[in-house]
Amino acid sequence: MLDQDQTQDFSSLLPGESTAAGASRRTTLKLALGVGYAAAAMPIMAQTAIKTPSEGLRTGESVYDMQGFMVPFYYAAPEGKTHLPVVLVVHEIFGVHAYIADTCRRFAKAGYLAIAPDLYARQGDASAYPQMATLMSEVVSKVPDAQVLADLDGAVAWAGENGGNLKKVAITGFCWGGRITWLYAEQSKNVKAAVAWYGRLVGTASDLTPKQPLDLAAGLKAPVLGLYGGQDGGIPLTTINQMKEALAEAGAHGNSAAKASEFVVYQDAPHAFHADYRPSYRKEAAADGFARALAWFKAHGVA
Repeated sequence: MLDQDQTQDFSSLLPGESTAAGASRRTTLKLALGVGYAAAAMPIMAQTAIKTPSEGLRTGESVYDMQGFMVPFYYAAPEGKTHLPVVLVVHEIFGVHAYIADTCRRFAKAGYLAIAPDLYARQGDASAYPQMATLMSEVVSKVPDAQVLADLDGAVAWAGENGGNLKKVAITGFCWGGRITWLYAEQSKNVKAAVAWYGRLVGTASDLTPKQPLDLAAGLKAPVLGLYGGQDGGIPLTTINQMKEALAEAGAHGNSAAKASEFVVYQDAPHAFHADYRPSYRKEAAADGFARALAWFKAHGVA
C-alpha cells in the first residue's frame, strides 16, 4: 500500500503517453523517489530518523522535460496555496530517498514549495547500489556539473508553472548537494539565497567538474550560508578558511553576495550531522542549522 504522500498522480504524462503507460511510469517513480533509504546508506538509525507527516501538504513525484529527458523529482508544498516561495533541495550522494523527501516536507511545513530533482537519473538509480565505492564509480563520478545545473534550471521552471513564485527562489543541499549549492549560487540569476550543508569547497578539476566553489567565489550571485562540522574528516577547516578569504576579497571588490555570505562551524559535529537516519546525526546542530536556514532565506527576501 502506498503511503499518503505517494498517492497516484498522473498530471505529468509524457506527450502522447496513454493513461495506462503513464500509470506504470508514475508507479515506477514512486518506488524510486522518496521511499525508503538508499542501500549504500545502511545501517539506518531508525530511532533518530525524523518522519514529517504529510497532513496539510500536497506531496508526490513527477517529471519535467529537459531536452527530451524526463527528470524525476519529489515535491512538497502547502495544500491549496499558490505564489509560494521555492526551495530547491539538492540531495546528498545517496540520491532522492526518504531523508530528502522528509526534508522537503519540513520546508513545505514552513510554507515553501520544495523540489528535490533526481540529479543522477541519467546515470543510474543511486538507491540500488549497496556499496559506496560502486555508487561512486558507476554513478556519481559520471555526473557532469553542467547537466546538474541545467536540471536545476528545469526544476525552477517547473516551480514557476506550478504555484511557485520565481521572485523568491532559494537552494539548499547536503554533502554532494552542498557543493552543488555553491555552484548554483554562482550560476543562477533566479536564486536569492543559498544554504550549503558540508559541501566540499576545493577539489581537482576534471572535464565533468571543471570548477569548485573556491574558484567561483568572486562570481556569486546569491549569498550563501555554509553550515559545516568542525570534526568533518573530509572537509578540513583550512579549506573553509580559504573560502572565507576568497569571499572577503570578492566582497572588497564589490560583490555584495560574496560579502554577505557566512559560515557557521559546529565544532563538535562530524560530516552529515543533519542526516537524522545516520550515526553522524547531531540533533542540536541539525536543528540549529535548519532554523538558521529558514532565517537566512527570510533575511534575504525568499520567505
